[in-house]
Amino acid sequence: MAGNRSRKAVRQSRALGIALTPKAEKYMQRRPYRPGEHGRGRVKESDYSVRLKEKQRLRAQYGIREAQMRKVWEEARRAEGMSGENLIELLEMRLDALVLRAGFARTIAQARQVVVHRHILVDGQLVDRPSFRVKPGQVVQVKPRSQASSQFMVAAQGQHADVLPIVPDYLKVELEKLRFELVRRPKRAEVPVTCDVQMVVEHYSR
Repeated sequence: MAGNRSRKAVRQSRALGIALTPKAEKYMQRRPYRPGEHGRGRVKESDYSVRLKEKQRLRAQYGIREAQMRKVWEEARRAEGMSGENLIELLEMRLDALVLRAGFARTIAQARQVVVHRHILVDGQLVDRPSFRVKPGQVVQVKPRSQASSQFMVAAQGQHADVLPIVPDYLKVELEKLRFELVRRPKRAEVPVTCDVQMVVEHYSR
């Protein structure tokens, strides 16, 4: 099962042109083209397909379904400010995304699993919903009983740093204690996702 998920992630990464996992990144260095027998050929993409692909890239980086993405988009559209920037900021405040940014996991799928398996506390309360939106000032930590497990001991030693971006300034992380605080709302320019957000806005606004 894990092998199938891994192969699916590699194939999806090649189709979208962006590495979604460390394994996919290594694979794409050897085969930097789309999957399939015609993967090396040139494809003329329509304006619609270009915008659709950009939306799919963003959604894949957060590992969410289309219904979830559209729900966040509607909230971003209604909020004050630029809709595209609002969208990225709201997605980034998801609990699973911040668990990944803090270095508690290597991939967004692993971060989601950590949350669903009830290893994470927010302000001392157990939260098992990856979509939970963390608010500025809230403290997130691995619950004490889970900290002795091998996966978190590895994380506490900083061994995921080789595959993750530098911790962004909107997080205050105490990795050895497996805890972090969201000090403020993220800004689009700081969020380590690859996305032409204007394309996503145009896709949803059509």
